[in-house]
Amino acid sequence: MLITLSIIGGFIILTLGAEALVRGASAIALRLGITPLIIGLTIVAFGTSAPELAVSVKSALAGNSGIALGNVIGSNIANIGLILAITALIRPIQVQSQVVKRDIPLMILASMLFWGLLLDGELSLIDGVVLLSLLVGYLTFSYISSKNSKNEEEIEAGPNNPLLSGLFILVGISMLVGGGILFVNGAVDLAKTFGVSEVIIGLTIVAIGTSMPELVTSVIAALKGQSDIAIGNVVGSNLFNILGILGVTAIVHPVLSLGFQPFDFMVMLALAIVILPFAWTGLRIGRREGSVLLLTYLGYMGYLINQASAQALV
Repeated sequence: MLITLSIIGGFIILTLGAEALVRGASAIALRLGITPLIIGLTIVAFGTSAPELAVSVKSALAGNSGIALGNVIGSNIANIGLILAITALIRPIQVQSQVVKRDIPLMILASMLFWGLLLDGELSLIDGVVLLSLLVGYLTFSYISSKNSKNEEEIEAGPNNPLLSGLFILVGISMLVGGGILFVNGAVDLAKTFGVSEVIIGLTIVAIGTSMPELVTSVIAALKGQSDIAIGNVVGSNLFNILGILGVTAIVHPVLSLGFQPFDFMVMLALAIVILPFAWTGLRIGRREGSVLLLTYLGYMGYLINQASAQALV
């Protein structure tokens, strides 16, 4: 009963937090003259990735590298195969050329770097510093470039008061973190009762749970016609997950790659690559592309469930 309440309560808090974050971020974008895309790639992406950060650091410190690493890999897979797919199915997403030419390629390169750094079996302190430094460079470059960009998308105005806008963002992020952790705790407890391994839990239950903020935020943004925030949230969150979350986690405690198969990394990298031609064609991700992404994700989930079933029989 408590597990069910935790999952349901977490989802409700996530929904309210996402609404507050999108409204506050939209208002900040209008007031500062920063494009909604950059807001989506930075403030919104960081806010929706906060649960991943909390879960990964907590798991690493507890010696649960499987959950810490699986959380990031699984979340990046879910962000594209589930969140972006569902968002596109609800409402086709318009994509700016900047995302196709710069941000998606950077996400692909970050995914390749992540895989490369793990070839020795762990993410060390030095690896963490490298990843975090790259994130700082990306954020700095994004901010500078945004000042020279034209805002091409009409967005819904949020609170007029800048302090109130900031409060909306802080409350939204806090609710996303709290709701995400509540959702994840309930889901993990449910999975553990069935004897599922840490790696599988990290790639599935924890990954989906910590990706719920991205899902709710992107769907709400898309329904409001704010495609830039929707696509920026997904691409930005994937970059934050690799460069920021793994960077901070590795600095706090080395992250081991025990139990992970090359196939998991291949799926993450393949989904990052495949959205490039999807977005390039007509600068939009429509329902057909969304369907392909969702079917791919469901196939991967089927593979993991099959693995979990095999482990339960051992």
